[in-house]
Amino acid sequence: MKTIKTQVAIIGAGPSGLLLGQLLAKQGITNIIVERVTGDYVLGRIRAGILEQGFVDLVREAGVAERMDASGDVHDGFEISANGQRYHIDLKGLTGGKTVVCYGQVEITQDLMDAREAAGLPIYYEASEVQPHNVKSDTPSITFEHAGEQYELQCDYIAGCDGFHGVSRQTIPEELRTEHERVYPFGWLGLLSDTPPCNSELIYCKHERGFALASMRSETRSRYYLQVPLTDNVEDWSDDKFWDELKLRLPTDVAENIITGPSIEKSITPHDLSCVSRCSMVVCSWSVMLLILYRQPVLKGLTLRHLMWQLSIRS
Repeated sequence: MKTIKTQVAIIGAGPSGLLLGQLLAKQGITNIIVERVTGDYVLGRIRAGILEQGFVDLVREAGVAERMDASGDVHDGFEISANGQRYHIDLKGLTGGKTVVCYGQVEITQDLMDAREAAGLPIYYEASEVQPHNVKSDTPSITFEHAGEQYELQCDYIAGCDGFHGVSRQTIPEELRTEHERVYPFGWLGLLSDTPPCNSELIYCKHERGFALASMRSETRSRYYLQVPLTDNVEDWSDDKFWDELKLRLPTDVAENIITGPSIEKSITPHDLSCVSRCSMVVCSWSVMLLILYRQPVLKGLTLRHLMWQLSIRS
């Protein structure tokens, strides 16, 4: 077995893991990321596209904001439609200048990957059999297999950024963790299309037929959502059926001018809320769960509690 050492071992190379690695590196803290799938697979996952102020600030702090600042679309507010009546929410005015940026998670992930590669920071894609060990001790470690070779990654801290279904959450003994979960009886049917957005800002729609969201990824790519029963399947929803239902839930003036087109991705995501808590752990999330296992409060003058406060990624 090959032994390697670092200060922080990060499990998961999604936006949370990559951003954490970049922020640690900026503080001179060595870190290694292990990821079970390929980099192309990570990039192929279609995720969120609206970045809130806290996350935008972290991206700039990490030094990877050049492309986001150049091509991201800043939104000063959003709209709420309640049974056809439109209300504009002045986000910037109500929050003392905070805004959101329309910039796809795929783009952020690519920027973070490029920055990590440019800095020569190690990452192991297609790592299998990943398993944390001794997480409550002074000598935690991770074992994994990569390219047919067995590795032991010795470290001071383990950061689990591998989501709800990842190995990190499961590492916490059941008797030491408290889990809270609420499962809703509906899901989000999302459609992505290469069509111009129907509005310059997002529209959250309350309608007797169910919730709808008109969002976007760019000036030429739109993202729409419908609330649907969990019993529905994607195959039940043709593109034409989706567009017809969306028009019913959108404000009339918006529906009349919406540009429709073929979907390039369509899926139903169950809607639930999950929280795992334990006094010695901090849980944050942005589409994935960022779970930090730690034993001492300080790394080279930067407290993990302070870092985790910064990493309370709000989306």
